[in-house]
Amino acid sequence: MSPPAVTTHEANTEAPQADARARLLDAAEALIYAGGIHATGVDAIVRAAGAARKSFYTYFESKDALVAAALSRRDERWMRWFIAGTLARGRTPQARLIGMFDVLREWFTSEGFHGCAFLNAAGEIASRDDPVRVVAREHKERLLAFVRDQSDAWAASAGVDRRVAARLARQWLILIDGAIGVALVSGDADAALDARAAGRSLLEVLAPKGASDSRSHSRSRTPLRAPSRRAAQRKEQDHE
Repeated sequence: MSPPAVTTHEANTEAPQADARARLLDAAEALIYAGGIHATGVDAIVRAAGAARKSFYTYFESKDALVAAALSRRDERWMRWFIAGTLARGRTPQARLIGMFDVLREWFTSEGFHGCAFLNAAGEIASRDDPVRVVAREHKERLLAFVRDQSDAWAASAGVDRRVAARLARQWLILIDGAIGVALVSGDADAALDARAAGRSLLEVLAPKGASDSRSHSRSRTPLRAPSRRAAQRKEQDHE
């Protein structure tokens, strides 16, 4: 199941008593996620929201303020979706870590997937202190914190030092964002499966021998390699 999305159609067909501020946020999020911040003007947002232009200035001091507020609301919704999907993927920490990529793949195959709204927004804003960049950074910090919780749980179950878990969490976030970026650019949802395979390998490397519940599973699925030419020659010499 993909993250619940806000569309301009929904914004235009809400009940008459819906708050104008909420409709402006809905329209801003939908338009900016689909087309970008700079390509989306205030007039387009106001029209999509079915609001008067003066309503915009009643609730927001600038376009950046509106975008930041819309992204903050998306952060809450996206994180609820991702956490729920991850926790539903398994009972063990390792199953949940690996399951994150299955959750992402469902998102990648959904209609209207345009990558990570927060990476997209941060890429359009130069200043690190801009409210939009601040919201994007806070989103990644929240995502990293959730991944760190799962990494800590995995480390405890595998007998791994917490310092290793901290490094694992940062690397896991890179796998997540990397999969999102590749899926967006290539249009290939299987980028999530590649990231999942890389994650399995990483856990095998970090876990003590015999501690990772994926080690024996992965080994059993590894195809046998044909002996190298040099090994074959040595074998022939042994039998001479």
